Order: sequence, then structure tokens, then C-alpha cells
Amino acid sequence: MDFSKSNCAIFYDTLKGFNAKFPFVEESHKQNFYSILFLDSCNGEIEIDNHKIYFNCPKVVIIQPNCISKINLHPETGGRIIAFTETFFSLRYNNNSLNDFSFFEHGCKPYVALNSFQKENLQTFFELFELEYNAILKDKTKVLRSILNILLVQLERIYNPQIIPKTPNTKNEKIKEFEKLVEQHFKEQKMPSFYAEKLHVTPNYLNKVCKSETGKTAGDLIRKRITIEAQRLLHYTSLSINEIAHDLGFENVSYFVTFFKKQTLTTPEQFRKNANH
Repeated sequence: MDFSKSNCAIFYDTLKGFNAKFPFVEESHKQNFYSILFLDSCNGEIEIDNHKIYFNCPKVVIIQPNCISKINLHPETGGRIIAFTETFFSLRYNNNSLNDFSFFEHGCKPYVALNSFQKENLQTFFELFELEYNAILKDKTKVLRSILNILLVQLERIYNPQIIPKTPNTKNEKIKEFEKLVEQHFKEQKMPSFYAEKLHVTPNYLNKVCKSETGKTAGDLIRKRITIEAQRLLHYTSLSINEIAHDLGFENVSYFVTFFKKQTLTTPEQFRKNANH
């Protein structure tokens, strides 16, 4: 599950013998991708930050990037895991779409118990995902991305069955305004001070709100949006690196390459080669 050594950003496996295959998960570790574990029959426990999860019924466990987790499962555990990077999901859907799922919110409960109907329902989508994952078919990644999106929507219905949208608070409304502005101006405006002025707040306050609501600074969120756009252009267009740098408002191509490598730990050329593999 080390995406940095792989040409793809999506992983699927059954949980039988999981700890034997990936012994590092038994020790406290941090990951930079999302994991969704569907546990059908299980002995063992999973720790995520300050949560200890035991298994007396079927559950789905959600491990977010940068959480510290330990996984200790019995070798005969029945279940499946899908792991994916934010890049994998964001290349098709908006980069803020993952924030729409309440189980990905900062500090939320990282698991949900399933009744027999919910278990069977989710199992259908995991099985569909498995079939596509193991197939050698045209546009496989696109289909996997679509099935993953449907699976996450199904999980959201179980995790948060309320149809009425959550009551917004002033802080998350401010974040939404900020994200809209970033969407409009990120190519030409890369400094948080520009957005703070537009929102009639100080840069310090904007940073504080972003940090408390998302765990990232305003600058982090701007850089993340630029990076997603760069990845999309590299993956879906035949524009040269120089043209992409210009399109994203960088003064020169070397500055863009340095920025991209700092954000993704790979060069634009390497990313394009891997994404189209």
C-alpha cells in the first residue's frame, strides 16, 4: 500500500491474512491516503488516534490521511479494504468533494456498525469494485473512481442518514466562501492576504478558521487547489509543462516544477508518465 512506489493511486484487497501481508500496520503508523475497511467477520482491534475499535458485529472503519493507526486482525478475518489517494478521487470529482462526506470530517467517529441489510448493500458495491479492479478492461480507472464515489455515498447514507442538511456555522460558511474565491482566482492569486481582504477578515483569522475546520492553513488549501489543477492538466491534456506552468500563473517553468515537486514529491514529467501508465 505504498503509493509512492506504485504507478497507481488505488488499492484493493481482502482482509484475510492482512497483517501477515502488511506487518507494518501492527505498529503505530501514519498514512497519506484514505482507507475504507469493510469488516464482515472479525477478531481483533483497530486503533485510530484515540479510538479503539472492537468487532462484535460487521463494521466499516475509515482511516483518514495523517491519522495514527494500528491494525491487528485475526488471520481469518472476513472483509475487504479499499485505499486511495486524494489525487485519485480528485482527478474526476471536485477537489472539495471528499469534504461532503461527514465521515471524513476532522475529528469524526472513524467507524460505523452495520445491520444485516446495510452489510449486504455495501458488500454488493465492494464486490463490484473487486471485479473491476481485477479485470483488464478499457477505462478501468474511470470506472473504479465512479464505483468508489457510489460506495462513499452509500456509506454516507448509513453514517449520517439525515436528509436535512447540517446547520451551517459562521466558520464553515467562511470556509465555503474562501473555497469559492480560491476556485475563481487560484491561477492569478496565490497569497492568503488577497482572499482575506475579499472576505473582510485578517489573514491571521482566515488561517485560524481554516486550521480549525480543515486542519490545514489557508496557504495549504490554495497550494492544494493549484496542485490538483496541475495534476488534471498533466493527466488529461497534452499541454507541455511550460504551457501548464503559464496557464497556472507561474512566472517561469522552473518555479512551477519546484512547486509541484515540493507538493507531490515527484516532478510533473514523472507524474504524467505514471498517471498515463
